[in-house]
Amino acid sequence: MRAVRLLGNRLGRYTFGSLHFIVVKSFCWLSPSNPAVLSTHLLQFYRQVSQQPFTVVDVETTGSKPPQARVIEISVLQATLREGIVAQQTYLVNPEVKVPPPITRFTGITQAMVDAAHSSQEVWQTCLPALSRGVLTAHNLEFDYKFLQSEYARLATAFERPSQARLCTVVLARLMLPDLPSRSLPNLVRHFGFEVGRSHRAAADTKACWLLLKRLITEIINESDEVLLPRFARQWISLKDTAEILGCTGRQARSHLAKAGIEPRLVGRYKTPMYQRGAVEQFYWQQLPTPPLSSQGQPG
Repeated sequence: MRAVRLLGNRLGRYTFGSLHFIVVKSFCWLSPSNPAVLSTHLLQFYRQVSQQPFTVVDVETTGSKPPQARVIEISVLQATLREGIVAQQTYLVNPEVKVPPPITRFTGITQAMVDAAHSSQEVWQTCLPALSRGVLTAHNLEFDYKFLQSEYARLATAFERPSQARLCTVVLARLMLPDLPSRSLPNLVRHFGFEVGRSHRAAADTKACWLLLKRLITEIINESDEVLLPRFARQWISLKDTAEILGCTGRQARSHLAKAGIEPRLVGRYKTPMYQRGAVEQFYWQQLPTPPLSSQGQPG
């Protein structure tokens, strides 16, 4: 891929390491080597990643914030689109802490179950080889990933996966299912009729995440750009993501879009601004003084 930059009124091309840049005035785009934000590059990223093995993970925890909260159950599922589920391992974990009653009501995991489980050190050492392979995938990966890092840090083990080897099915579902009122995993299980067992247990949620991933990635492979890109355009994205597309601060993005007559939808109690992806990307392309040189990422 070739990259473009505008310096004053001069147009030039460059790359920086493995990253390829388009920078036009205050607008910057990163290529799929670091999963991109424009619809066409997201499409390319998901099609490329579909050829790789996936490692799907889910953790049940004593709370929402590590290191104070600990993992009490983990399931790791390995699969490919070609072969389906290759392996799955699920463990209750004993981190030698109390399981809060609300967590027991939510998950069904009791203190007695945790007390009888394998030690944290044993479980995490067993899971490390699987977690280090394939595209690490979870529904709300940010949550699971920070717990994985926290638990391995307790064992003096650094756990890092590169950004191109991480995939969040919440992000994918928001892109592919923009018209659904909720993309929570239990709601998606009901929507698609997945038969996986009780939600909020690691084995069931990991399988549900895989079935969702398989369904949506298969659609991306099989459907044409002409079908998928209008669907992507209906997605509502945050001001942070909007600013990332436009390569500027959130305040600048809001100002630029307001001047172009593009107003956000205010969502929730705190009136969080959300912009429709299609309108933001159309505005992005209108700022380019010349069409991009590469066919990748061009508007149709």
